[in-house]
Amino acid sequence: MPHLLSKSKYIRGLQCERALWLDVHEPRLARYTAEQMRRFDRGRDFEYAFKSRFPDGIDLSAELGRNVDLYPARTAELLDKGDGIDLFEAGFQYDDVLVLADVVCQREDGSLDIYEVKSGTTLSETYCRDAALQHYVISHCRRVNSFSIVYNGLDGVNGANGQGGRFAIVDLTAELAAEGDRIAANIAEMKTIVRATAEPDTPTGQHCLTPYACPYQHHCQQGVRQLSLF
Repeated sequence: MPHLLSKSKYIRGLQCERALWLDVHEPRLARYTAEQMRRFDRGRDFEYAFKSRFPDGIDLSAELGRNVDLYPARTAELLDKGDGIDLFEAGFQYDDVLVLADVVCQREDGSLDIYEVKSGTTLSETYCRDAALQHYVISHCRRVNSFSIVYNGLDGVNGANGQGGRFAIVDLTAELAAEGDRIAANIAEMKTIVRATAEPDTPTGQHCLTPYACPYQHHCQQGVRQLSLF
């Protein structure tokens, strides 16, 4: 079933309504800097390093590629067997929102331990918001035993586990579960934005840079008069 929102679009929507609308309707306008692309690569490397701890994990992205709307059904098929499997990029969809979980480990009782992997060296608010959305969606599809964020520890650049040090794992299950009502309200608002036929006229400002530099800045700044310091 086609989805309206993903976790990346949800985070975009928290930053700016206009950026969310553009992400859905005009993604070709996005421009990423070389540094942003390098950051994406570092994130993937750190994620792969953590996934190596689960040698029998099944990677759905290797099987399904970019056909993301097929991920939830395939994930359900694998989990329904109840074999206690480990999945990478497992898909779950609820309330028109699709999320792909980095690592999902099925317990003997069928409940899930979920790990969201981030390469940053601190447990940022944005990471927690990302995880809260995932917990909201997944917990409406399956029983969640635990939900943890994995981030880059601070014990050295070349730590024992590679890719920037040890893996710091923080269980935030209770905190994320408490965000359910807020997540539902945010989703409802964002679906209204996405379904609008006209681009929001949100003005540029500090939100264009926080928490991430928006890839649509050049588009929104077109026609905006740049004043000289002199």
